[in-house]
Amino acid sequence: MSIKVAKVLDVADGPVPEQFTVVEHKDLPDLASLDPVYKRLLDEPVTAVVGIIGDAGLPMLTPVWFGYEGDVVLLNLAAHRKKVAWLRERPHATFLLVNPQNPYHWVSLKTTVIREISEDDPVEGQRATATIDQAWTKYTGAPPPYGLRDPAMDERRVLFEMRIDSIATFGRP
Repeated sequence: MSIKVAKVLDVADGPVPEQFTVVEHKDLPDLASLDPVYKRLLDEPVTAVVGIIGDAGLPMLTPVWFGYEGDVVLLNLAAHRKKVAWLRERPHATFLLVNPQNPYHWVSLKTTVIREISEDDPVEGQRATATIDQAWTKYTGAPPPYGLRDPAMDERRVLFEMRIDSIATFGRP
């Protein structure tokens, strides 16, 4: 399966005619083939903003830690959060990763949930724990385990594995 990419016209050097229009469409064989200018936003500890459709049918935006393996986006959430129920009901999410040094350099990923793994699953639950530990290390530099579990409850995690349906890119670092 290929990944559709829409490259938006770059305005890094100033205004240009028809700015902010899509200037190129192409299919990538995999995420590893994404231009390194944009792939670095996935690999560096750039906080993503995830958009999920909530109860009222309106988008809910939240900053989240972002991970991926191969062509699969990994979203690890606390099981008691409303986002979990909303994703189960409407299994689509959009991730926006904006370069913290240049807001005119970003990548957007439209995704669909293909699998959910509960931390309590006796066979695969460790995968949910491992991915939140990996995110913890990526974003804080601290060694595992994940250090922000809610001490007032037995916080459990849910890992959503998501297929990338399409990508949009914009700008240069």
